[in-house]
Amino acid sequence: MHLLLSGIVGSVAYGLAGPDSDVDRIGVFAAPTVAFHGLHPPRESVVTTDPDVTLHECAKYARLALSGNPTATELMWLPEECYETRTEFGERLIGIRAAFLSAPRVRDAYLGYASQQFRKLTTRDSSIGGRRRSAKHARHLARLLHQGRVLYATGVLEIRLADPEWFRAFGERVAGGALAEAEELVAAAERDFARIRTPLPERPDEETVERWLLDVRAAHLPR
Repeated sequence: MHLLLSGIVGSVAYGLAGPDSDVDRIGVFAAPTVAFHGLHPPRESVVTTDPDVTLHECAKYARLALSGNPTATELMWLPEECYETRTEFGERLIGIRAAFLSAPRVRDAYLGYASQQFRKLTTRDSSIGGRRRSAKHARHLARLLHQGRVLYATGVLEIRLADPEWFRAFGERVAGGALAEAEELVAAAERDFARIRTPLPERPDEETVERWLLDVRAAHLPR
């Protein structure tokens, strides 16, 4: 495994971390190219929970990012201080991050993941732990909708939130019973996505992404 790019994502990167927040990391690695031709191809992802680390092999990572997956996408847009590994291929990946973007996939991915958070809110329980989870789901719902709209409108993904206190307060209100406020936030985002004139293309630039991936494969052939 050759780690190409990795960094701290999640609440720490967004500016939403509290005293009990986990530190989540994600990374992209390249497996030896010849390993794909053997009986047992390399694993596409390596996930651990202590610590919380998710590593994707570069082809799977590219597919996730091309689909608009928010967690995969944010690795290429992190604040400088959140990166922990940056190789030459990692720098190139950051350099082509716009190639992964397309209007339909950004809209569908961010609205889709936010809707998942909303569904989790509607099934929360009434315990203290449940309220904490509900506040977390509500914060991430609002964060996904905000980031998605900004990305859709500008072509730039905002990772570090300008007003994290608003998201924390929103989470507490929703966890306290203001579910209608969350529902209206989703509806407002849907209206915004419908009216915004986006600079994003209809399709991602797969040719540029493919060129990067093939260069990674060539670099990891045996000498």
